[in-house]
Amino acid sequence: MSQKRDEGLHTNFSKDMSYGDYLKLDSILDSQERLSNHHDEMMFIVIHQTSELWMKLILHEMVEAKKCIEKNDLEPAFKMLARVSRIQEQLIQSWDVLSTLTPSEYMEFRDQLGKSSGFQSHQNRMIEFLLGSKREEVLSVYKHEKEKYELLTNYLTSPSIYDTAIKALSMRGFSIDAECLQRDWSKEYQYNESVEKAWLAVYTDVKKHWDLYELAEKLVDIETRHQKWRYNHMLTVERIIGNKRGTGGSSGVEYLKRVLDHRFFPELWSIRTQL
Repeated sequence: MSQKRDEGLHTNFSKDMSYGDYLKLDSILDSQERLSNHHDEMMFIVIHQTSELWMKLILHEMVEAKKCIEKNDLEPAFKMLARVSRIQEQLIQSWDVLSTLTPSEYMEFRDQLGKSSGFQSHQNRMIEFLLGSKREEVLSVYKHEKEKYELLTNYLTSPSIYDTAIKALSMRGFSIDAECLQRDWSKEYQYNESVEKAWLAVYTDVKKHWDLYELAEKLVDIETRHQKWRYNHMLTVERIIGNKRGTGGSSGVEYLKRVLDHRFFPELWSIRTQL
């Protein structure tokens, strides 16, 4: 029976593109090179490589969503931002797999990592810049890599997705302070009362401002999941290395705990108290 079912399958790929060809599987699956003989290093590598692929897709979706918002065409952005939230769930769950690594197991190959650290992930920095967490000093990590440095500088000095959402409020006729619409985009966004009033008006009359309301909720979804990812990251690191410094010289758990209180979209949280 199995043989009959398979008879209709195309099996000669000598002249055609195969599944493996399309996905470049040979290149992907040959990229897990352990630097130690420890069994668990394979899991450590796969988790981080997979996370970088998910981050690549997050950037792909968020950049396009931002373009839609810039054009005041909000609805196409909703599907993209909803997809980002689903991807974030995959990243959150990845910490559960990594947390199966015990401290003693990690110490067996930690020295092989040298100065490499997840804090050096340029894609993670790009995502945080897109969300509005701007810190120019982090660029120093990438000065020796010209292409990445220029790419990150562009993200740092461009409006975040929240800056773009605020401009959308202005385009819809809401009174937004000029300092929010034309500013140094490389600086961290600060709470602004005019923005809070605008979002409060949106949430007070949802029917009238449905697409702006939906945009706001999609952004809150993303921030919520990003904070969950940060929290699970902190717990996993604390579980495996305690309060030791990170391999790249970061303060490790101490830094991860500090950023848990950070808000990307402050007014979208403050209005909830007023509604």
